[in-house]
Amino acid sequence: MNLTVILDLITAREATAGQAADRLREQITALTADLTRIEGELAALTTTRTTLSALTAAEFTADAPTIASAPYQQILDVLTTAPAGMRAKAICIALDVEPSPNHVESTRAKLKRMVHRNVLTEDEPGVFTLISKRT
Repeated sequence: MNLTVILDLITAREATAGQAADRLREQITALTADLTRIEGELAALTTTRTTLSALTAAEFTADAPTIASAPYQQILDVLTTAPAGMRAKAICIALDVEPSPNHVESTRAKLKRMVHRNVLTEDEPGVFTLISKRT
């Protein structure tokens, strides 16, 4: 082999390696942008979780299972008129809330929280009643 052929091979290899390096730099730039965006989203989700945890902890008093917020009080008011209990959809209707699946599920989640806090009982699946006051 002569020197010209070797130098041409080196030049071709340099060009190929340079193109590969350019592609990798572009990928690194794109991945860095993606990583920055996702890290921002994770930070926002962490903040949201912390805020919601603090807000939901304030929904209930520590000593008694008394519900503090207005939506929970409205549900309790409706249930006081229904000694046999009610379903989530019926509670939505009684509260003049559109009984769409989202609203019914949101109400059901509140009802389940109140069952967990021993404010309500769910003796029959999906039917929620007030727990009678202990004397």
